[in-house]
Amino acid sequence: MRVEVVMAWPERFVSRVLELAEGACVADAVAAAALDAGAESRALAVHGILVRPEQALRDGDRVELLRPLLADPKEARRRRARAP
Repeated sequence: MRVEVVMAWPERFVSRVLELAEGACVADAVAAAALDAGAESRALAVHGILVRPEQALRDGDRVELLRPLLADPKEARRRRARAP
């Protein structure tokens, strides 16, 4: 099966298209992609939906390595609302 593993930063992104055996899981795809996300990646998603590493993959899935948020979205919204 063919899957894509993606990691993005504000100014660039890295993408790997992989051929994996049927029955592969998210952790298998991340290991095979070898993107060296290490400490930066805190969560995983498939097509934008959070998943666990043991989640089974299907042909055509896109695995996303998610970085932690730099700011709390609720607090950022409050600051914008208070600004003149």
